[in-house]
Amino acid sequence: MNTKELDKAEFAIGQLAFNDATLSASGKVSCASCHSPSAGFSAPNALAFQPGGKYLEAHGLRASQPLGYLVYNTAFHWDEKGTPTGGFFWDGRANSLAEQAMGPLLGEREMANPDKSSVVQKISQSQWADLFKKTYGANILNDVDAAFLKLTQAVETFQKNSPLLNAFSSKYDAYLRGEIQLEAAEARGLALFNDEEKGNCASCHPSDKDKKGRHPLFTDFTYDNLGVPRNLEIIENNNPKYFDLGLCDKPDLKERKDLCGAFKVPTLRNAGVRQVYFHNGKFKSLKDALTFYVQRDTHPEKWYPKDAKGKVLKFDDLPVALHSNVNVKEVPYQKKKGEQPTLNDQEIDDVIAFIHTLTDGWKDQTRR
Repeated sequence: MNTKELDKAEFAIGQLAFNDATLSASGKVSCASCHSPSAGFSAPNALAFQPGGKYLEAHGLRASQPLGYLVYNTAFHWDEKGTPTGGFFWDGRANSLAEQAMGPLLGEREMANPDKSSVVQKISQSQWADLFKKTYGANILNDVDAAFLKLTQAVETFQKNSPLLNAFSSKYDAYLRGEIQLEAAEARGLALFNDEEKGNCASCHPSDKDKKGRHPLFTDFTYDNLGVPRNLEIIENNNPKYFDLGLCDKPDLKERKDLCGAFKVPTLRNAGVRQVYFHNGKFKSLKDALTFYVQRDTHPEKWYPKDAKGKVLKFDDLPVALHSNVNVKEVPYQKKKGEQPTLNDQEIDDVIAFIHTLTDGWKDQTRR
């Protein structure tokens, strides 16, 4: 095979593997089960976690992260300001899409294969086994480590090159190309999104073209600690001693207690078709998610539980000793209880109208 043929074959293998539930121990879970195109390659339902395990009895610990536009992500690193950036998964523990693909294949709460050999055995029984051998060599399946690596690299090739995952086909993209104008509510929402004294969303979700004229990704691939309320739909969260600490659970950052509670900033592209938001799937609508952003500190009683004496248990998904890690300095988090939020209800609706312009597959009906 020449390079072009190899790339084409590897893309095909990656696409087939991404959608093949027979690669799981249950025979019912594929990558696409948790990362559906219809939901912007995130969860196709409103569950906080997706069922997994050999008998679909296992429960996950986090919501499915959206996979779109991760071709533009990098390995985990510290930027010039010392800000943790890049990495894959909510906690950045993988350094490439191929490495990320390994996790679910062997994860006991996900596809639940006990080892690489089990995965390779399933490849040998797949409908695309002959293509795999034609592409990587007739004896590739006899080398477990090599075959497993080729599989994850093929999934990476699919993710990097799929036009569905990296479409830039939203209404906002058409607007940036000068083809259309935004509607009034959408334009107001964009202004509020960018306003450093109002939504300040663009501080983590850049909305402008970059210096090379490329369309924005709506994530800077950094991490933030938002003090998202505990979600008791995640079974482990019913244990008061359990905490999902995010970035400081990354093996090489165990001693960085200042990073505990920080999670990856996801792209807002296709956020309008997702059904759960944040790492723990606490919120089920954009309205609730955005309202939480601006009212977290002004109206904490709306979001957090109370103790027996009626005291609001703010930042209840972190140990008390780590509450100081929560972002309370940037707009809109700098407000105090009882103050007016930076966005009112109508302004929130305008920002939501703008976010819906980020959904891929938009077609200008006036040009048909």
